[in-house]
Amino acid sequence: MPANLQSSYLFLYNSLQAFGWAVSLWRLLISFISTGSITGAYASAGQLICFLQSLAFLEVLHGAIGIVPSGVLLPLMQWGGRTHFLLAIVRSISEVQELPAIFITFSAWSISEVIRYSHYALNCISTPPHLVTYLRYTAFIVLYPIGVGPGEMWLMYQALPIIKERNLYADRLPFSYYNFVLVVLLLYPVLWLKLYLHLFKQRRSKLGKHQKTKRG
Repeated sequence: MPANLQSSYLFLYNSLQAFGWAVSLWRLLISFISTGSITGAYASAGQLICFLQSLAFLEVLHGAIGIVPSGVLLPLMQWGGRTHFLLAIVRSISEVQELPAIFITFSAWSISEVIRYSHYALNCISTPPHLVTYLRYTAFIVLYPIGVGPGEMWLMYQALPIIKERNLYADRLPFSYYNFVLVVLLLYPVLWLKLYLHLFKQRRSKLGKHQKTKRG
C-alpha cells in the first residue's frame, strides 16, 4: 500500500473510531443525566460499543500486515479479552446489563478510546499536540485499572452464577463455559499486568522523548 494511501486509511479509521467512542461517551452521560441512574448504560451505548469493539479487529490485522508497528500479540490479547467480555457475556446475559459494572467499564473504555484514537488520527497527519500525547500516555494509569477491576472482572464474577445455572453454551462448546470463565478470571490479572506494564514502557519512551526534545 502506498504511504500516502496508508496514512489516509489509518486517519479515516482512527477518526471514525474516535468519533464512535465519543458518541458512546455522550450517550452514557445523557442517560445518566436524564435518569439519574447508571443502570441504563448498556441500553444507551451497548450496541454501538459492541460494533466498535468488533471493528477493532482491524487493528490486529494492521499489526499483522505491518502498516502499524504494534505487532499482533498485544492487540489480539486486548481485542480478544474485550470482545469475549462484550459478546459472550454482556450481550448474551440480559441480567448483567444493568449492573453498575457496565457503566464503569463503558465509561473507562470510552474516555480512553477517545483519547487513544484521537492521538492516532492526529499522528497520521502531523505531530499531535503535547496535551493529546500526554493524555494518551497518562490517562491509562487510572482508566485501565478502573475498567478492568470494578468493571470487567467484577461483572464476570457476578455473571458466574447465571452461567452455571443456565449451563451457558453447553450446546456449542466441548467444555464447561463456567469453568472457562473461572480460568479467565484467574488469568485476567496476569494478562492485564502484562498489558499495563507495556503501556508504562510506551509512556517512558514517548514522553521521555518529548522531554529530551524540549531540553535540546
